[in-house]
Amino acid sequence: MTEKIALLADSACDLPRDIVEKMAIKILPLKIIYPEGEFSDRVDIQPNDVYNRMPGEIPTTAMPCLGEIKSLFETIKSQGFTHVIAVALSSGLSGTYGAIKLAAQDINDMVVKTFDSRTLSMGTGWMVLDAARNITNGLSFDKVMENIAHIQPKVKVYYVVETLEYLRKGGRIGQVSAMLGEFLHFKPIISVNPEGKYFTFCKVRGRRKSIDRLIEIVENIPRDKMINLAVMHGGAKKEAEHMLERLSKLPNIKELIFSDISPALGVHTGPGLLGVSFHEV
Repeated sequence: MTEKIALLADSACDLPRDIVEKMAIKILPLKIIYPEGEFSDRVDIQPNDVYNRMPGEIPTTAMPCLGEIKSLFETIKSQGFTHVIAVALSSGLSGTYGAIKLAAQDINDMVVKTFDSRTLSMGTGWMVLDAARNITNGLSFDKVMENIAHIQPKVKVYYVVETLEYLRKGGRIGQVSAMLGEFLHFKPIISVNPEGKYFTFCKVRGRRKSIDRLIEIVENIPRDKMINLAVMHGGAKKEAEHMLERLSKLPNIKELIFSDISPALGVHTGPGLLGVSFHEV
C-alpha cells in the first residue's frame, strides 16, 4: 500500500506560521481560557494578546478535548492520508500527548503514531520540521519515526524568565522550586531534563547577565559543530532581536529561526521570556 503521511503537532511547537503552511503541518491548538470564554491558541488569540493583559489578567490553559482531536483525525483520514505522525509537547508538562494517543485508539483504517518530544516550544518544533522535510523527501513512515527518535536527544532548550511567579502559580515549576526563598533574587536559566520536566540549569544575578548567559550557552558550542538554532521570545521582542543579531554572526549556524512563544506556554512563564533551542546537524 502506498503511504500518504500526515504530520500533526500541537500549537506549542512554536514553528512560524509560514513554515507550518509551506510544509502542510496540521496544528492542534491548545486552549487559553479567560472568564469571557475559551480561545484556540494562535487561531483566535495570539501571543501578544495574552502578554498585554498580564499581569492584571492571567488566564488558565487546557489541552484540546478528545472530541476535537478525533475530529481532526477524521478530517485527515477524509483527505486520503493512510498514516499520521503526531508530535506532542512533553508529557512531563502537559496531558496533550496522552490525549492524542487516547484519541488515536478510536481511529480505524489509518495508522497513527504519537511521539512524546519530551520538550517544548521550538525544541518540539525542530523535530516536527525534521519530520516534515523527511515526509516531503519521500521517506517511509517507519524511517520518519526513526529519525525523530534520533534527533530527540540532541535537541536542547534553554529559557530565562523575568519572574518565577507565573511558573509557581501555574504549578509548572518542578525542580525550579528549590530556588525559591534563598535564591529568589537570582534569574534562573531553565532547561528541560530527559524526562521532559523543567530544571534549573544555572542561576545568574540580574536580567542583563541572565540574557548574556543564554547567549553564551550557544556561543560556547564548538565552532566545528554545525547547529540549527531558534531564538524565541514571549513578550520580549526587542531583547530577542538583540540576541538574534548577536547569534546570527556565529559561523556554525546552518539554519536560524526566530519565533514567538505560544500563549499556552506563555501563561506559565509570563512576559519577558527569552529562549534558545538548538541541535547538532
